[in-house]
Amino acid sequence: MIKSVFAATAALSMSAGAAFAGPYVNIENNAGFTGSEYDAAVTETHVGFDGAIGESASWYVQGGPAFLNVDGEENTTELSGKIGLGYDVTERLNIYGEVAAMTNDEINFDEDLNFGTKVGVKFSF
Repeated sequence: MIKSVFAATAALSMSAGAAFAGPYVNIENNAGFTGSEYDAAVTETHVGFDGAIGESASWYVQGGPAFLNVDGEENTTELSGKIGLGYDVTERLNIYGEVAAMTNDEINFDEDLNFGTKVGVKFSF
């Protein structure tokens, strides 16, 4: 169970940033601890594409293998992916949203896919 909870939490952790035109590689590690005790980590190795939507919005889509390391369990590999949108309301105010998904033990997209969402507002000073 901790693996599923951690995988969903890790999938939510990517924050929206500035868009770069065209393809990119994103390698991200998210680790969890209880106090000073290591619980688990997931390393996502994604290939992605992003671009502009008009002058004020951007989009991205990325995916690839995710390597899970849960303390006391065998390491596993899953598939993960993210899609997102951002919109500049003003020069200093951006709103964004993301949907992330990761398989769970097997690649059965109807039953074993963990989903997470993220929405946010970023104000720059």
